[in-house]
Amino acid sequence: MTETLPGRAVDGERFRQALAVHAAGVVVVTAQSEGIPVGLTATSFSSVSLAPPLVSFYVDQSSTTWPWLRQADHFAVNVLASDQAELAARFARKGVDRFAAPTAWQPGPLGVPLLSGVSAQLICVPHSTVDIGDHVLVVGLVTETSLGPGGRPLLYHQGRFGRFTPHP
Repeated sequence: MTETLPGRAVDGERFRQALAVHAAGVVVVTAQSEGIPVGLTATSFSSVSLAPPLVSFYVDQSSTTWPWLRQADHFAVNVLASDQAELAARFARKGVDRFAAPTAWQPGPLGVPLLSGVSAQLICVPHSTVDIGDHVLVVGLVTETSLGPGGRPLLYHQGRFGRFTPHP
């Protein structure tokens, strides 16, 4: 582990500005905990390994959804399509029933909530978690996948949702 050297780390605002120029895909991670559907929006989703098939995302340690998600035996990563910015915003808000209308979803394998109209879904079992800074790294073992109708992904860039335009 490396030591933190005084004065070596960039300040938080400068760090945030630099990261804002990096476009990221948007997912909603969903699970069922004590019979209640829970979910949150993440832009930190990444593949980790092909063998075994592992994926990861980060969640803020202060998240009110994380304690519920952490208890779940399975979770789904719903890869959002370009027309699902409102859905991403809904699952990022506090104090709303994220699964109420207009959210369209159905129970999937083992009751995991699956969002409708997404580009892909990955059903996972928890593999490992690691506390890192003010976030928790969550790694899941992918046990099932399903692909949606295709289309373009939803992206997050400069604090806004947007669409991918391929280079000709």
